[in-house]
This record gives sequence, structure tokens and C-alpha cells, in this order.
Amino acid sequence: MFKLNLKIALRNLWRNRGITAINIGGLAIALAAFILVAMYFTYETSFDQTNPNYKNIYVVGRIEPDFKTNYTSPPLAKVIKQNFPEVENAGITKINHSWELAIKNGKNAIFTKNILQADYNAAKILDINPIGGLIKPSGEVERLTYLSVENIKTLFPDKKDNKPEMVSFGSTSSGITGTIAGAIVNNEHSNFSFDGVSIGNEIGKGESYGYNNYNTFIQVKPGTDVANLQEKITLLYRSELLKAETDLKAIDEIKAVSIFLDPLANQHLKPKAGNDTPYKILISLSILGFLILVIACINFTNLSIAQATKRAKEVGIKKVMGAYRLQLTTQFLTEIFIQCLVATVMAMIFAESALPYFNNLFKVNLTLWHAGNNLFWQLPLVLCLITIIAGIYPALVLSGFKPALVLKGNFSTSKQSSWLRNGLLVFQFSIAVIFIIGLFIINSQLKYMRSEDLGFSANQVVYIKNISMFNKPEKFAPVRDKILKIPGIKSVTVATGVPDGSENGGNGYTVNGVQKSIDFVDVDFDYFETLDIKLKDGRFFSNTYKTDTANSAIINESAVAKYGIKNPIGQTMRGCNIDYKIVGVAKDFKAQGFESAVQPTIYAIKNPCGNFKTQIMVKIEENKMAEALAALKAQWPQINPQDGEDFRYEFLDELYGKLFNKQEQLQSVFFSAALLTIFIAILGLFAFAKYITNGRIKEIAVRKILGASDIQIFKLINSSFFMMVLAANVISWPVAYILTKKWLETFAYRIELSVLPFIVSALITILLTVLTVSIQAKKAVKANPVNALKYE
Repeated sequence: MFKLNLKIALRNLWRNRGITAINIGGLAIALAAFILVAMYFTYETSFDQTNPNYKNIYVVGRIEPDFKTNYTSPPLAKVIKQNFPEVENAGITKINHSWELAIKNGKNAIFTKNILQADYNAAKILDINPIGGLIKPSGEVERLTYLSVENIKTLFPDKKDNKPEMVSFGSTSSGITGTIAGAIVNNEHSNFSFDGVSIGNEIGKGESYGYNNYNTFIQVKPGTDVANLQEKITLLYRSELLKAETDLKAIDEIKAVSIFLDPLANQHLKPKAGNDTPYKILISLSILGFLILVIACINFTNLSIAQATKRAKEVGIKKVMGAYRLQLTTQFLTEIFIQCLVATVMAMIFAESALPYFNNLFKVNLTLWHAGNNLFWQLPLVLCLITIIAGIYPALVLSGFKPALVLKGNFSTSKQSSWLRNGLLVFQFSIAVIFIIGLFIINSQLKYMRSEDLGFSANQVVYIKNISMFNKPEKFAPVRDKILKIPGIKSVTVATGVPDGSENGGNGYTVNGVQKSIDFVDVDFDYFETLDIKLKDGRFFSNTYKTDTANSAIINESAVAKYGIKNPIGQTMRGCNIDYKIVGVAKDFKAQGFESAVQPTIYAIKNPCGNFKTQIMVKIEENKMAEALAALKAQWPQINPQDGEDFRYEFLDELYGKLFNKQEQLQSVFFSAALLTIFIAILGLFAFAKYITNGRIKEIAVRKILGASDIQIFKLINSSFFMMVLAANVISWPVAYILTKKWLETFAYRIELSVLPFIVSALITILLTVLTVSIQAKKAVKANPVNALKYE
């Protein structure tokens, strides 16, 4: 029986190969998209899961009155371990992103930017295992430094063992040497990806609770009440802070500080103290992949139901001959399974072809043929599911025909089937409309971000990578003077950071008795001029004012608003044991991009509590860019001996442009999704229109004999489809409005929603529908009525 049913299925599929090709092709394309999304979802949600203690590791963070952060101070980990027996281990890490360090072995050199510093306990918690095993450093001073396998191969191409090696740091003239203890595999599928790692028994020794620039990790015992532990750590942290505080006002502020514990599982996509945009993009992408698959299944169901009349007599004869409904259902599900199986094989081919583009878009390295991507069990499951979802209703409809009616020729599909077909078509186009509207809104927001005034100019500004620290103005002055002598250089400055979206440091500052926590950026002369930042009030820093290097400060408009200062020029702002005199107010500029509001910020040349000033920025005339960069490279060993021959730079506008990457990814995803959904929907509409038109051949012939024009017949055939697509637009508009409004709310600076994308999406879908149906109807309209009405 199975062999007979298989033969019937294959012959029937071949007889209707046009519809079969549309079914299989549409499903294969949708499945390919679903496979890519499923692989990406698995990859993104499995960061650090190779860590054996994955479920019991937590990041310790702070909640201050004005902000939430993962940065804590070194003593915290030790007191947590000492006071709470449910904490098995506690450690701290620190990573420096502010400068690149040159490591050399003769002519071989690498530039490391992410050297992770970790104490021995943190290395154990985070499962940081160098090749040959984790070794505990001897004594308090020793640091064991390991480089990634790739970096070791670059420095020592012929190295066969894992023995320690001597290297030099910085320029060849620096004379600084050190030992690399060995190699370590850099797990890129982890939140702790690095160029190298430096492990010590203890790091941050001697630093108090005021040095909040470390990350604290704890490993708890299984079954620990984490909420209760969080409360206990908060009380402990407050008591530790109060030990060194006597100011009553500060004591009240300490009581408002609390601790939170964030699982390691949250760190990649939705950290409590961070941006959850990657999580939202992943969920959106997953929904898109699922909806595309649903649309393809709808096509399958719709076309299978539409084909029902052609199989009616076959079903009637089989039932008269004694076939049971279960047997017929199994037969039709077999046909559908064959189509789904072929579609799955084709989907694998399509997915493999699209994978390089997908990997490049999302900066990943996924592969179909990897045992860990779960496709080996997911695909058979999806195959069975789509067979059941897309095939069970058509199979039940086909197997449920009444023999007496169909053999008399009185068969017609039920009104319920007609309503279902139309409803599914409306649903398909509703999803397509949502994607089209979303694409237009994303394009508009990106266009706005690229064209909107940032409040500063990154054009013609070159960011020079540097390891020298210029916290004192007199140390940077000789460097500035040498750079300014190069033709084409307009201005040069140094600061603790560049406007590339990275976070600044934060500290408490008091104005008129009101203390607030605001950002700080330590700068040098010509910082505002180099970046073309506008002045609202007062003046910028100048060499003519000696106090500017001692206690002058400039604040931005947001800081003025936060403190509610009237007439800020000349007023005093106290912070880090300095009474700063406000000499200027700079206009707000979008240093952190468009997703975050401009942070209240103080700019000062002197800041004892600040960071190292290492970020050199140079403004160069446009027509002299190449010559100036060549001169800088040639003269850099004399200009900045510590960097020596290691001259490296980036254009600031390109660096800032990386902030748009997430939105550009989303734009590409929506563009692909919109094309796919429209293509699959049009495929289904094309086949469905063909079925409807063929079913009305005699009606069309009669109308033509009675004098109906071609235009009237085209109008007749298109009318029902036109109404369905119009209904799809009306249904999808509110959904699209809510979703796009929610997405736009993730931006502090955004466009206003307009009606244009909604109207354009309606015009596109209606035009495509009319064209598709008219192309299919043309053959029936141009046919000779005699051929349709003659009786065999």
C-alpha cells in the first residue's frame, strides 16, 4: 500500500509540477531564512555556556541614585568571600580599551588592545585556562601574562612548545622587556574575549572603595537564594563605605546605594547595567524568521486547498472501493512530506550559499556543518512540524469528500474553505506590509542619524593611537608644538576619550550645595576647537589664562540643566577635592550617538581623580591629508619616542560611524525580510490567481459573449484580490505603528512617525497584486469563448 501511495503521490506532484515548484520553492526559501536565524539565535544565546559553573556565576554591580553600573572597587570581592559562606569564590577583573600596546619579537610585532587583568580567583571562576593549565602566580607581585594562540604564532612563527618567551614592549628604543608565560585559546564565543590575559594572585591592591573601575564576579553554591544574598551584600557594602565617611550628607547618600547580582547568562544580550538592544534585535530577527516560515506554510495550505477539486473524484472512487479516511489522510500527508523534504534539502543549499553574506553582516563565523549548532535535531523536528502544520488541514479536507456528491459532479469547495483561503492570504500580506513599513521607518531613522547635526565635527579629524600618558599639560606641549609644525595640521589635542560612543568616567560634583553624579572628560587645550564644538556661554580653555591648568572647568548644557544653575559662568563646582571655576558652557553634542541622551559632563584640564589622557586627535586640512599623515608617520619617532615607529591612526568619522552598525544590520534584515515575504506572498498569489481564473473560465466566456470588455473582466477578477490586500493593509497599519513606535523609543533622538510609509506600503502591495493577478488572468481573457463553452 505504501509503495502504491508513493507512486500516486509522485505522479500527482509531477502532473501539477507548476504548483509543486511554487510550493517547494517558496518553502525552501523560507526554510533557508529560518535555518540562518535559528543558527544565529543558538549562537547568541549560548555565550559562556562551556563554563562548567555557568549557572552559578554572577556579576556584582552597583546602583547609585543617578545610574547603574557593573564597575566596582577591588576590596568588595574579598569582603564578600569572607562574610558569606554561600559564596564559593569571588574575584575581580579589569580590561583596558583606551590604548594599544605593541609587543615585539625582533621584526615580528602585534598590537594588543584587550589585555584582560584578572586575579587568580576570577580566572578560576571564568574558566580562563591557558594551554598547559592554570598556574597560581607565586607571591603578590608576579603576573603571569599569556597571549592568544594567534598572537603567539605571529610573534614566534617557528615555536613548537609552550615555554615562556622574552618580548619587548612599546617601541624598539624603549628598552622595556617582559616574559610571556605561554599561550591561551581566545574563546570568541564568550563575553571575555581578549588578545591576552595577565593573571596575578591579587590585583588592585591598595586601592580603596573609591576606585570603581573593576568588575567583580562571584560563584555561589547551587541552590543559593540569590535575592537574599543580594540584600546581604548591599548591607555589607553600605557598612564598608560608612567606615571611612564622616560627612552626614554623604552618609545619607550611601544609604541610597545598593548592590545587584546579574547572572552571567545576561551579560551578552541583556545586562542589567547596559544596553539590551542586541537582545531586542535577536528577538526581532527570530520573529521575522518564524513569520517568513509561517507565510510559506500558509502558501502551502492555501494552494493545497485550492487543488482539492482536482482530487475529488479520486477520493470518491477510493472511498467507494473501501478506503478509510485515515488511509487517505496518510496518503495526502505523504505527498506533503515529500514536498517538505525536498524543500528542506534545497533550503540547506540556499542557506549554505547565503551564509558568507550573513556572517559578514553579523560579524560571526557560523557554519552549517558544526555539531554544536543543533541543526541535526532541529531540522527533522521542523520538517515534521511544517508537514503537520501545512498539511493536516488540506489532508483532512481532501479525505473528507462525500463520494456520492463528488461522483455525481456536484462537488464544490465549502464556504469555510473559501474563507480560510482568503483569510490566510490576508494574513500573508499583512505581514509583508508590516515589513515594508518597518523598512521605510528604519531607512528614515538612519538617514536622520547620518544627516542630523551632531553638535561636533568628526570630518578631517584623525585619532592617533598612542600609549604615552599626557596628564600634565607641560608634558603634551612639546608633542603639540612638533605636530603643529607639519604643513596642513590645523589643531591638535589630547583627552581621556574620543566621541565614539564609549562611556566616560563619572564622579560626584557639588554646585551651590547640590551634589550630583555627572560624567567627566579630561582634556587639553584646543579640544573644543579640534572637534568644532560650539560655545554657548563664556569661553574655552586658553594658554593666556594660567588658572585653566589648575582649577578651570567647562560644563555642557545638560550639566547646567541637571543642577538648575542660573548664570553658571564664574560659579564654583567642587569635585575630587578641587573647587573648579566654571569658565564656559559648551553646547551639547552627541558623543554617545543617538540612542543615549547627551550626558551632563564636566571638562577640565586637571583632574586628580580622572583617567589617563592618551587619546590624541589632530585636525588636518582636507587637501593636505595624505601629505600630513605621511609626515606624521615619518616624524613620529621624534615626536613621540615612546610609540616610536608604531604610528597608527583611525579617521574619527569612520570610528563614530560604527555606532550605526546595529541599525544598518537591522536595515539589511528588514530589507531581506520584506523582499522574501513579498516574493513568497506573490508566488502564492500567482498560483492562487491561476486556480481562481481557471475555475471561472466558463463565466468569463459567457460574459465576453454578452459583450463584456477586457477591462471589465480584468476589473472583475482583480476586485476580490484588491479588497483582500486593502484589508491586509488596514489590519497591519496599527500593528506596524505600535512596533515601529516602540523601536523608535529606543532612541533619545529620533524621527517623528509620518503617514507616508503606510501609504507607500499600500500602493506597493496593491500594485504588485494587480500586476500579478492581471498577468495570470490575461490568458483567460484572451482565450476564445467557444473553447471554454463547447461540450465534449
